[in-house]
Amino acid sequence: MFRVRIADNFHYMDESSTYTLGEYDTYELAESRCKNVVDRSLLEAHEAGMTAKQLFDAYKSFGDDPYIVSTNDDRRFSAWDYARNRCDQICG
Repeated sequence: MFRVRIADNFHYMDESSTYTLGEYDTYELAESRCKNVVDRSLLEAHEAGMTAKQLFDAYKSFGDDPYIVSTNDDRRFSAWDYARNRCDQICG
């Protein structure tokens, strides 16, 4: 089982601002949900003319930061790594 948790970059390390999005049977499905959350945050923050760096900085400050929790799988999803790549695509 893979649980997707959503942290709030604006409230870094504040567990009261973190919630569970859902539980999924496969890592791939959980990862897909995480990517959707990051994409939504980036599109909400994006403004015409923004550079990839500006968009990424906005994401790091205010975006949703999903992560995957599993007791039987050590794969990790890095929302920041994914967001960095998506910023290049969105602003490229």
